[in-house]
Formats: sequence, structure tokens, C-alpha cells
Amino acid sequence: MVSALRLARTWTRRIRPQRLSPGRNPGLSLLLWLLICLPASALELRVAVQEGARQITVGTSNDGSLKDLNGQSLGTTPAGRSLVVEAQGNRIKAGDRSSSAFWVEPSSGGYVFIGDRWYRGRVLVIPGGNGLTAINYVDLEQYLYSVVGGEMPTSWPLEALKAQSVSARSYVLYHRQRNRNPNYDVGSTTAWQVYGGLEEEAASTQTAVEATRGQVLTYNGQIIEAVFHSASGGHTENVEDVWSQPVPYLRAVQDFDAGSPVYQWTVSFSLREFGQRVPGVGNLIAAAPVRTTPRGRIVDMRLEGDSGSRVVSGNDLRRALNLRSTLFSIAVTGTQVQISGRGFGHGVGLSQWGAHNLAQQGYTYQQILAHYYQGVQLSQIQAQ
Repeated sequence: MVSALRLARTWTRRIRPQRLSPGRNPGLSLLLWLLICLPASALELRVAVQEGARQITVGTSNDGSLKDLNGQSLGTTPAGRSLVVEAQGNRIKAGDRSSSAFWVEPSSGGYVFIGDRWYRGRVLVIPGGNGLTAINYVDLEQYLYSVVGGEMPTSWPLEALKAQSVSARSYVLYHRQRNRNPNYDVGSTTAWQVYGGLEEEAASTQTAVEATRGQVLTYNGQIIEAVFHSASGGHTENVEDVWSQPVPYLRAVQDFDAGSPVYQWTVSFSLREFGQRVPGVGNLIAAAPVRTTPRGRIVDMRLEGDSGSRVVSGNDLRRALNLRSTLFSIAVTGTQVQISGRGFGHGVGLSQWGAHNLAQQGYTYQQILAHYYQGVQLSQIQAQ
């Protein structure tokens, strides 16, 4: 297990990007980043794949081993054979074997099965207050093979996939350093980054990750929280306008997501359905923003209905109505409530559709990252 992470000595130049405009020579749009790429040592992440399960199915693709917490052998795991691990008080059992925890490790070149998916690396199954937790121990770069495919279509331009690779690597290491859970570094859901194992990988994601191996975004020598979203609807947001504290590298910039499937969208509800999803107003009569971000995202909206009125946050409306973003307006037409919006996600940091469109126009991943994360440097990590 890697106990510490440091930045290798790098030669970098902070980018002060000029305004991007489609059709301009990409080489003249931004200053080039200068980087000495030093090979990064292997860093093993601990990813919680399942939590709170009563039982977990595990296995190995080739003949593997079952061990206790101290690494003592408890038997083998035949290739392709499933093994059900169950909670048993403060201990867990697998078949007729009982232990405080189980390591399941494939032999060289193999994969491990957890739940209903195959993963690289190995798995540790431990008991907890709410059931079993399965933790995938996996090399950072191999973890990213899957994450990049889970967060961005694998058929997209390679420079966009590279930008996603650097963002995802920076994001996971930022949160790894701050996670308070003693058992694992990060989770595998959208609350962290989507990590679905081998089925999310592709040759393109492996190529993108390897082409950027060990590269992270830093600000004042610290790895940044490189948040990203699908599309902003024309312009990203300052982080403090969407969440809380201002961050110097998460500033509002022009987006290049025009033409994407989520750039503009509409959704309609009957008055009855809207009232069921957003109770307290009855049949909606009118809706008006109370407070918005400078770019128009709804912070709070007043709803007037035939049974009363209330102020609802944009985030609550987004969840209740399953909207793509909080950049929307509401109109009542007869018996219908029509919602018109733009973008998909919170609108902070990297726009994935913006990265896609810029990559198609010939921009490099360095240029894309420099646009969406202001004043950052591209640095090389070295684990130790």
C-alpha cells in the first residue's frame, strides 16, 4: 500500500490562455505547457465497490488464492468458480472457512470477480456495522482505464479522453488525500467517479491513460479538485456560485458545448404530475426565479399554485423533476408545465462536451484543460 504521494520535480509553465475561438490555429491559441515526464511509481488505490451487503459473490478468472487478513493462505479459488462470502457476526465466512476478513487474489494475469463485474487487482472483503464491504485494491492507472470509460464515451476523440484522464486522476488523488474512511480511499459511484471494472474499459481509454500516465493538475503545488460535468449550456460557473467557497482555478469560462445533445432540452409534465412531484402548491399557475447564479442557474424559485405558494431550491427542483441541470425556466401552458433548460450537470470545471468539440477542432488535451481549469499547472506525480 502506498503510504504517501509527492510531486516529482517538474519543469512546468503556468498557462495564461488566450480566448478560444473555433477555427483558430490551436498552436496559437494557448501557450504550450512544458513538462518533463518522469515515470511514476505504482500507486494502489482502495476502491469500495460494494458496501452494506449481506453477502458478496467473489471469484477469480484464473486459479487464485483465498487468504486471511494477515496474508495466510486459507485455500484456493478455482478459475471461474464463484465463492459466496457472508456476514457472520463480527466475522465473515466463505464456504466452511471463517475469518475476520478475506483476501481474494487472482494469480498473475488474472482478474477478480466482485458482485456481477470483473475487476483488475485484488479484493478485500471486510465486515462492517451495516454488512460486508468489498474493497478493490487496484493500480491507479488501471483504475483510470475504467473510470475514463465510465465517465466519457470511449468513441470520443483521443484528446478529449486524455483531458478526462488527467481530470479523473487529479480528482481521485485529491479526494484520496482527504477521505476520512480508514478502510478505503474512494467509492465507485457517481458520488465519487463511476468505476465499473473491465466492462467500462476500451483500447481508447487505455491509450488515453497511458499517454498521460502520472500527470495531474496542480495549483500552488497542490493537486486540484478537478471537477467535471457533461455540458454547461454555453458557459461554466464560478464554483462559489454553485457550491460554497471560491477556488481560484474553478472560474467561469466560455463553454464550447453548442450542438451537443444536452446543450438545450425541454421536458413537460401535466399539472397533476408536477403537483405530485413538487407538493405544496396544487396546480401550478406561475413560476419565477427568486435567486439565480450570474449565468442564470436557479438557486431558488417561487412556485405559485391554486393551493398556495412556496420557494424551492433549484437543486430540489432538479431532483424532484429529474432535470439535467438547474439552468432552466418554467412556463405553464394550459394543462401542461413546460421546462426549458440547457446543459447537463453542475456546470463547474471541465465540460465534457466542450472537450469533445474542442478536440474535434484540433485542440490538444493540454489546451482543453488550461481553458477549463484556470491558472493550473500540469505536473507529474511520483508515489512513494
